[in-house]
Amino acid sequence: MKASTSLSKLALQKFRRNFWGVLSLVFLVLCTLTAIFAYALAPDNSQNANQMHLSIHSKAPGFTVQMLTIPSEDPGQNALSVFFFGKKSTATEIPISSFKKVGDGIEIVEYTPDGTAGLSKIYSLSVFTDAKTVNDIERLYISEKKFLLGTDKYGRDLLSRMLIGIRVSLAIGFVAVFISLVIGIFFGALAGYFGGKVDAAIMWLINVTWSIPTLLLVIAITLALGKGFWQVFIAVGLTMWVEVARVVRGQVLSVKEKQYVTAAKALGYNHWRIITQHILPNSLAPVIIISAANFASAILIESGLSFLGIGAQPPMPSWGGIIKDHYAYIILGKPYLAIIPGLAIMSLVTAFMLMGNALRDVLDVKS
Repeated sequence: MKASTSLSKLALQKFRRNFWGVLSLVFLVLCTLTAIFAYALAPDNSQNANQMHLSIHSKAPGFTVQMLTIPSEDPGQNALSVFFFGKKSTATEIPISSFKKVGDGIEIVEYTPDGTAGLSKIYSLSVFTDAKTVNDIERLYISEKKFLLGTDKYGRDLLSRMLIGIRVSLAIGFVAVFISLVIGIFFGALAGYFGGKVDAAIMWLINVTWSIPTLLLVIAITLALGKGFWQVFIAVGLTMWVEVARVVRGQVLSVKEKQYVTAAKALGYNHWRIITQHILPNSLAPVIIISAANFASAILIESGLSFLGIGAQPPMPSWGGIIKDHYAYIILGKPYLAIIPGLAIMSLVTAFMLMGNALRDVLDVKS
């Protein structure tokens, strides 16, 4: 037990000395916290940050406008549901350029992108449920909204879409890697431990799956399962297990020849106990490293699927989907609409790759 603790401390010390590994870990922890608290952090906390304002579409970062909110019936949603899934808001938000009080109501002039006079409308006090006087309308229902990253082509807050979109990227990484680990470790351990016909059959399946281009296989599985959030998770996970299986098979082939495995067999332990308690615990270091790379690959594959329109479906925000909606803006003078989600994908993938490199250095017994 002391030796194990000593090795753990040594590995932790080596990791702390790896600047890029520590930086990546901090960045990934911040991304995970952002994903958890996405709706609490997002300026637009409606479900999927899908509050549209077509009159202020494609505005530059830092754009500010006055917003009139027309209330509607309360959907009766609890605080926990709002925190995790967003607010089921049916209220209407209207960008306005000016307003004035008239009698027992308010007259507003709608915002227009070209600066011309917009439509003028009058709303009576009775429309605003919580307002008792005309002054309450201005205090409770008119606010100034600032869009830190601007708005997309539908007038939605780009920052909110980006914050909630990180959930899709991280979720698909976790689920896809989990699926690939379960399938890959199972088949890899069987092939390496039993050998013979079992190994030949599993290796044939691995080689056939390996020979099919990953993106094409994911597209085929997605089309078979249907478009959707969970279908993408399953599709990506089912295409990433082969690499895990090959690594586990190689490790098991090496470890099963060790003396402690021979001793376990001599003591009459069954195959399940030998594999799970003696072989796999001593074979998983490379699997941990490859999981970080698979995490990055899963994020890239999901982004590619969303860009092709068969990933997360609208109005659910996805970084790949945001790029798909705005890639034409690169040549239309507003490239940031596609560059911002592109940089986010690149940063997240780079962090996982650097984390994988750091784990490789830490778990390398030769260093």
